[in-house]
Amino acid sequence: METLYLGCLALGVIFAVVSVLVGDLIGDALHGMFHFAAFDFLNPAVLAGGVTVFGGAGLLLTRYSGLEVGAVVALSLLIAGSVDVLLYLGFVKPMDKSEMSNGFSMKELPGKMGVITVPIPAQGFGEIMVKFGAGNSLHTASSFEHQPLPAGIKIVVIDVIEGVALVTEFEERKGEDI
Repeated sequence: METLYLGCLALGVIFAVVSVLVGDLIGDALHGMFHFAAFDFLNPAVLAGGVTVFGGAGLLLTRYSGLEVGAVVALSLLIAGSVDVLLYLGFVKPMDKSEMSNGFSMKELPGKMGVITVPIPAQGFGEIMVKFGAGNSLHTASSFEHQPLPAGIKIVVIDVIEGVALVTEFEERKGEDI
């Protein structure tokens, strides 16, 4: 049994090291392959943590407790299950709820609405503020129609050329059926 416990412990440690070093590459390569298993507690980090704790607890209990094999297995499973629940409730579930990125790409700007923060002259540059997720981002902007645009008006980004957002005034249509 000691070989099983040592194997579980080693497998968990190897999984942790590989996850830290190339976890993003593996995640990108598999890109949603395992999304059919919609159970959050089947998270690889939780499962690997359970296997590692099972191996470590079993190894320690076998060497230092003097308990029989069945008791060591049962106690190791109980300890691994408890750590899994704590890992899931204390780390995985809260992190899943807080997964938010304020990163964006300039390619995402066309079609977004925003507000002019620095007036845009007919043949020059101003500044716009566009909301991305929970945050706002400021961008250099130019008038798409070469019309002066004052600060404070709503705009729509039409295109992005060489890092400059081309914008036009957003006009709301009232009372029209679509």
